[in-house]
Amino acid sequence: MSQSIYIIAGEVSGDTHGACLMESLQELVPEVNFLGVGGPDMRRIGGENMTDWVEDAAVMGFVEVIKHYKWFKARFTEMLKDAVAADPDVLVLIDYPGFNLRFADAMRQRLPAIKIVYYISPQVWAWNKGRITKMAKTLDLMLCIFPFEKEIFESAGLRTVFTGHPLVDELERKKENVVRSENLIGLFAGSREREVARLFPMMVETARRIHSHHPHVRFEAAAVSEKLELVMREIIQAAKLPDSSIIALKIGNSHSLMQRATCGAVASGTATLEAAAFGMPYCLVYKVAWPTYILGKMLVKVKFIGLVNILAGEKVVDELIQADADSGHLEMCLTQLLTEAVDREKLSKKLLATAAMLGELGAHRRAASEIATLL
Repeated sequence: MSQSIYIIAGEVSGDTHGACLMESLQELVPEVNFLGVGGPDMRRIGGENMTDWVEDAAVMGFVEVIKHYKWFKARFTEMLKDAVAADPDVLVLIDYPGFNLRFADAMRQRLPAIKIVYYISPQVWAWNKGRITKMAKTLDLMLCIFPFEKEIFESAGLRTVFTGHPLVDELERKKENVVRSENLIGLFAGSREREVARLFPMMVETARRIHSHHPHVRFEAAAVSEKLELVMREIIQAAKLPDSSIIALKIGNSHSLMQRATCGAVASGTATLEAAAFGMPYCLVYKVAWPTYILGKMLVKVKFIGLVNILAGEKVVDELIQADADSGHLEMCLTQLLTEAVDREKLSKKLLATAAMLGELGAHRRAASEIATLL
């Protein structure tokens, strides 16, 4: 008998995780049908019943979300109507907590018998621990990707399984037999347009400053899409660098670049874990609208922003946050990584050791197996 899963992902990384999860589910439950929203990878697997919305939905920050409130409210209403009409067997929510936790509550009210699974657990342990008790009443299963999360959610009575981090699987397929290029610095400005607009000009200015002192140093920037590649190219042109070849800009090269670069600057987020898994020494950069940052300071209750530092429970990489995320601080950080080979090698080993805490291969398969059991 055919069974259906309504699935929601709202960011590029969520689309990647969602697509791999869907492939694993198809192997375990061949007759499964998918509905919902995600990105191009999920649509490729789910077909016309999956809507690609990630380029518009991937908005980060309190202020930014408020600006797009009417758009999100309209999408929420449409999706809730579609999901209730479809009456799926399971609702799978992938990360994207601001939207997905509200959607879970709404679906529980309208379809009390539905099974609700959260994959890529929201980091409420960092910003709203009080929400965990409510989540335990709404969700049937939490599939977490960090080992320390299992105890946090289970203590509230929510059935939780540590599946391991899906990045372990995804990056295994991306490994290349390459050696690091001497004096190559990677620039990773993020996957959201506003994130790139805030961070990439600072990265370009840093490249200008480093190049003026070290003309032999080369830079390569990673763009996640053609749209962002155009935005980044305009930023480079506006900077009027003395030599246009200082920064090479390529689409979809982030994983390759992380394995080839001597060191890099990485926007806070999933890319910091990817860089760690490849052992690339880096500086973390983070900058949002000031109201968002001030609100975050009041709400967030963790010592670090970087996922690698949180996972390790100590400072592994430097975090350049908000006012410190400028070309002067980044130049100092990258120059030290570039010139101090012993420190760089030590950091690379520490990053690899921390990334090893993410678990073994097979995260998507384990997650799919738990969902198949519910079906």
